[in-house]
Formats: sequence, C-alpha cells, structure tokens
Amino acid sequence: MASVTSLSHSVQQHLASALTATRPEAAGADPLLRRSDRADYQANGILALAKKAKANPRELATEVVSHIVTGDLIKDVEVSGPGFLNITIGDRAITENLAARHADGERLGVPLKEDAGVTVIDYAQPNVAKEMHVGHLRSAVIGDALRGMIDFTGEKTIGRHHIGDWGTQFGMLIQYLLEHPGELAPAADVDGEQAMSNLNRVYKASRAVFDSDEEFKERARKRVVALQSGDKETLELWQRFVDESKVYFYSVFEKLDMEIRDEEIVGESAYNDGMPETARLLEEMGVAVRSEGALVVFFDEIRGKDDQPVPLIVQKADGGFGYAASDLTAIRGRVLDLHANTLLYVVDVRQSLHFKMVFETARRAGWLGDDVTAHNMGYGTVLGADGKPFKTRAGETVRLEDLLDEAVQRAAEVVREKAQDLTEDEIRERAAQVGIGAVKYADLSTSPSRDYKFDLDQMVSLNGDTSVYLQYAYARIQSILRKAGEVRPAAHPELDLHEAERALGLHLDAFGDTVFEAAAEYAPHKLAAYLYQLASLYTSFYDKCPVIKPAPPREVAENRLFLCDLTARTLHRGMALLGIRTPERL
Repeated sequence: MASVTSLSHSVQQHLASALTATRPEAAGADPLLRRSDRADYQANGILALAKKAKANPRELATEVVSHIVTGDLIKDVEVSGPGFLNITIGDRAITENLAARHADGERLGVPLKEDAGVTVIDYAQPNVAKEMHVGHLRSAVIGDALRGMIDFTGEKTIGRHHIGDWGTQFGMLIQYLLEHPGELAPAADVDGEQAMSNLNRVYKASRAVFDSDEEFKERARKRVVALQSGDKETLELWQRFVDESKVYFYSVFEKLDMEIRDEEIVGESAYNDGMPETARLLEEMGVAVRSEGALVVFFDEIRGKDDQPVPLIVQKADGGFGYAASDLTAIRGRVLDLHANTLLYVVDVRQSLHFKMVFETARRAGWLGDDVTAHNMGYGTVLGADGKPFKTRAGETVRLEDLLDEAVQRAAEVVREKAQDLTEDEIRERAAQVGIGAVKYADLSTSPSRDYKFDLDQMVSLNGDTSVYLQYAYARIQSILRKAGEVRPAAHPELDLHEAERALGLHLDAFGDTVFEAAAEYAPHKLAAYLYQLASLYTSFYDKCPVIKPAPPREVAENRLFLCDLTARTLHRGMALLGIRTPERL
C-alpha cells in the first residue's frame, strides 16, 4: 500500500511552516484550513494568532504570505477580509495526487492509523423468540456502517450482538410449552421464518397467560430458577428457542446484506456465570451498596422527579440480576479478555441514561481505565409519514422482513422502468441491491441521534439525496468506460484543468480525510454526505467536460476518463463502507 498525503494536509504543513517563520511562538499552531467558495482552501487560524499576539490580523496575514513559497502545490495565495488567506492549488498538484491514489488500488492512497487499537462494537441486538421489527433496523445498519469505516482506518473491530436470550420471559415461554406441548411444530418441519413466526405466536400466548394467571406466573418464575440452575429439560427447550431464532436472524441479516458471524453472537446468557462475581466485586469495593435488599449504585447528579437519587440496580432484592449486571460483566470481559481500547454501543438513545450509569460504575470499579473509551452511539426513532413511530395501519409494529420486501418490490419497479438490456434475473438481483441500499442510505444519511421518516417513495427516487442516485452515477460511469473503446484512463498532470475538473478532483482527494473524520466522530452521515456531493460534482463535470462525444483531444479524453474511473472507485469504496452495493449496470 502506498499512502498519499492529502492536498489539504500538505497545504497545512506549508502554512504551519510559514506561521512559525513569521512568529516563532506560533510553532504547532493550527492554520484552521477549510474548503471555501472563494478559493480551494481558506485559512482562518491567523485571526486567533493575531488576537493572542495582539497584532493586526490583516498585517499579520500579509507577513505570513511573504513566507509562503508558491509553486506546483500552492499556485496562489491572497489575503482577504480581516485576515483570511485564500489559497489556490495548482492543477499539476491535483492531478499528480489523484494519480497516486488511482495507482494504489482499493485503498485509494488512504493510510492506516498509526495508533490503531481494538474497538468492540455492540450492535444488531434482536431478541430470541421474537420477530425483528422496524425498531431493530437502525442498530444493525448504523453498527455495520461504523464497523466498515473503523475497519478501513486500520482499527481492529470485534462485533458483539448482545441478543436477548435470558430472563423472566424464558421461564414464561418454557413453562407454557411444557404445559401445551403441541403448540410448537417440530423444527425440522418449518423454515427459519416460519419457526420464528411460530415462536412469536407462542410467546404472545404465554404472555397473555402470564399476565392473567397468578399461579402460572409463579410457576414461570420457578422455571426461571430452573433455567439459571441448569435444569436439563429446561435448558434443552431454551437451546431450541435460541437455535431456531438464530436461523431466523441470519435470514433477516442476509436480506439486509450484512454479515453476522456466529462467534460474535454473545447473548445475555453468556454473562450469567460472571454476574455474581461482578456483584461481589462491586460490593467489596464499596462501589455498590445494599438498599432495601437490593445491590445498587447511586449517583449524586442523577435524580428523579422527587429529587431522590436514581440508582443503578445491579442485583434485585430477590437475588435476580438485570441488564446492569450483564452489561457490567460484559465490560469486564471486553476490556480484560478482548483487550478493547474502545467500547462502542449502538443502542436506542432512550437507553442513554442506563449506559451513562453503567460506564460511570465501571470507571469507579477500575474496569474502564483512562486508556479505554466507552461510548453509547444513541440513535433516534424511525417515524412514519405522520411523524409518529412507524406502525402498521392496525397500529402494530412493522415486521422488518415485510419492510425490506416492500423496499425491494418498489426498487424493482424503478429498475425495470430504466432497464434497457437487463434480464428478469438481473432485474431481481439489482432490485435487491437498490432496495436494500435505499433503506440503508436513508438511515445513514441522517445524523444517528435524529429521528427520520420512513418514506419508500423518496428512498427509491432517482432524484435527490438517495442511494439510487449514487448507484446510477456509478453505473453511468461504468457505461462510459465501456463505451470509451481503445481510449483508456490515464492521468496527464501537464494539462490545465477545467473548473469542474478541479472541483471534482479536490473532492476526490478529500475521501480519506472524510472517512477518518466520520469514523472518529461515529458519524456515517458525514460519509454519506461526501458521497452525495461527489456524485453531484461528477454530474456537473460530465455536463461541462465532454469525455467521449464530442471527442476532445486524446490526452484530454484520457485524463477525463481517469477522473471518471477514480470517481467510480471512490463511490464504490465509500458505498461499500456503508454496506451498500454498487451494481455495474442499471
């Protein structure tokens, strides 16, 4: 791999040297470089330096300019406004940098982190014996995209799918089936979706009895004790629920075009044996205390409506353990056994207070040291057209499979309408890639913390900020490259660039910086925005700069094809990091 320094970083280095030459005390100062409508880049850091030095900003900027050597990289620099520096990059520098990226293959010259560590990402957390619904979409999609971006920076990522496979509901479900043995069809007689549908039906039936029959409720609670103590018959039924549910999970994640590794599915049950030790250690260290028979952790700054401290319950008064105990036990394992430097949780924003208390408890216990970062990537809610949580017309939660199937169906209509030389099999394949990509992109192009409306008509539109627009841009470039015939992509640094070529080239050069920024901030929407702007800049470039017809001079055609090819590669790589396919033909 040959990493390529971005033009913005190269300019920053030149500016930093000029700042230091002007004011030695400014060594290490940040030039605050950003893209600008007035120039390729604008440096704003001089204003802060002037304030600190009690100097006139414009005079200081003029002095800095005198220390900047112009040439292939910085073609021109001028002082503007109260002391900004407007910087123009040379055409040769743009093309040479892009040529180096083009030559690097799939990584596009993007370097790997020098201080890469281990990030454990907790995402895609369905519940055993329950069908996945629209509420499970965001954790899966956002988590998968974050993992793709963080992996690309060189960090080692380990997935953890903390599935709900333990607790009171399983005592309820197992007891019901023991009392109604014919309710569940043999696993061999049904596929994954049917098996989950049967389990879901039995779960609802058992819940109805649990809520209405106190004697059954007591028997169910005793069954939980039997489960936790390892009763053979109880464990066998529980294992069947888990196995059938996992088959179903895999089928849904396959539709989502996501890879879920079996060894990374670590449910709540996996922490059962370690929770007593977690509770003991917390109590011995004085982090947790007994209150009304329960083991809890108090926080002075977290108080309820009555201004009383809200505790984190580690162990209930009856001896049972809840989510806090399993989450704390998980942290111990992820830090001590997996050697994680970062713990990233992609969990509903409504769980933010829970994780705030869990992380603080782990820090007090010393399980989260100064060298470990823990972060809850809280996400908002999927809304319907009415601005309320997405439901069916009957008011029920939307099954995730139904939603994905409808997206693919809508996409098939769009692909079929535009398809010119695709077979029915190819249309079906493209429809899956376009439909699932549309659902993912709509989610990922929104800031994770915000709610967003689920609008399939907009998602599969060819116009606007949609994955379909990006996919068609990629397919269009592939078509152009095929039609180019014997003229092949080749960089020509000696050529002057059209304004549209420059804009496209500078944006292409910023891909690596964007990925690193989006990964560091856990902000996939920033990468999505970059890709949309890339496709928009390419459209402008193609409209203003003929590539094939009317035919430009050979060198110009080769250079423009080179820009086309690098744009396609960048779109492909960027979309792949978000978990979205880019079909070669549409």
